[in-house]
Amino acid sequence: MTDQANPAPQAKPANTGTQAKPAKTGMQAKPATGSNASPAAVENSPLDWPFFEDRHRELATRIDAWAAAHLSKTGHDDVDATCRHLVRELGAAGWLKYGVGGTAYGGHGDTIDTRAVCLLRETLAKHSGLADFALAMQGLGSGAISLAGTHEQKQRYLPRVASGTAIAAFALSEPQAGSDVAAMTLSARLDDAGEHYILDGDKTWISNGGIADFYVVFARTGEAPGARGISAFIVDADTPGLEIAERIDVIAPHPLARLHFNGARVPRGQLLGARAEGFKIAMRTLDIFRTSVAAASLGFARRAMQEGLARAASRPMFGQTLGDFQLTQAKLAQMALTIDSSALLVYRAAWLRDHGKSVTREAALAKWQASEGAQQVIDAAVQLWGGAGVQSGAVVEQLYREIRALRIYEGATEVQQLIVGRDLLKEHAKHSDSSAP
Repeated sequence: MTDQANPAPQAKPANTGTQAKPAKTGMQAKPATGSNASPAAVENSPLDWPFFEDRHRELATRIDAWAAAHLSKTGHDDVDATCRHLVRELGAAGWLKYGVGGTAYGGHGDTIDTRAVCLLRETLAKHSGLADFALAMQGLGSGAISLAGTHEQKQRYLPRVASGTAIAAFALSEPQAGSDVAAMTLSARLDDAGEHYILDGDKTWISNGGIADFYVVFARTGEAPGARGISAFIVDADTPGLEIAERIDVIAPHPLARLHFNGARVPRGQLLGARAEGFKIAMRTLDIFRTSVAAASLGFARRAMQEGLARAASRPMFGQTLGDFQLTQAKLAQMALTIDSSALLVYRAAWLRDHGKSVTREAALAKWQASEGAQQVIDAAVQLWGGAGVQSGAVVEQLYREIRALRIYEGATEVQQLIVGRDLLKEHAKHSDSSAP
């Protein structure tokens, strides 16, 4: 059963918006029931799973308490200002350190703890989509520097990322090169003196575009066709020849832009890693943070489950509650199954990476299942809320807008399917060859 007639009002969260027009974002309203308990207080909590160590359980408890205390107060009409504020707050609280590799450069550990990043993103997404975005983009935008940067590059950028005093961005996609990264056309050539690279072309769908202090930019340096001819650069936002060509509004507002490079001069020392290694650097970075996209999806789904349970337990209908109907119970059971299966895939991938294993297939499976599953769970929660579920500003309505992009960015679902299928065939061929007489 769903509730479409005479919907009961739902608490509205605080609103934020883009520069161009105010819009609602974040999930600052409290759930309709007291279900936002500390993770450690939940019986048979996922934190009891063997994927986690005590430090992860303690982290999950701390971030949940911090988010409950701080994110309910966040609300501005300017999404740029909100993101800047969130980055500063997350940095001051020490959460951004988990996305930076190297204690000498402000990181929490010598390597990035994938399980910690996933727990942070899951929890922040449950409380505020924009807070999750702010933390995630700091990690993604600087991850390539953690992986491939020189000591000087790490020293210059990473401490500021970890403290929240500089905003990072990852510039990979182009107007005609989204999923097909190897089709990028933005060019980088050395000038006659050999001291600067000259960048020409466009990047688009760049998160933090317009507010970032620097961008990790991938460009074609021409050593070979396709993926083998791409290099990575750190480009400061005030570089002459780099301009914000367009601000892009999306259904879940966050800073997003198209960048235009017109003869942008980037010092040779800003080359990140070796020439022609850019594609590998990008893929290594995505392998870390793709699993965390799945974790954010999981956080959105868990919040939707809370909202759905609250509605089912409290909404009077035909002399009983909505939750008394078997159809409602079946819907809730399916939501729980989807969430648990997603969580197992997410933290399997995170555990494997933290133990030095290749997780290309596992991360793809996690992102595919968690993002698609969260869409289903959130849609079910909207259905349980009925007319109130599509009211602008309702928590489940915001979740519905938040989740849609996660099925696309950092590798669309169809790309994840290709990754899994290709890897399965590769493994089959390898085993077939080894067993041949």
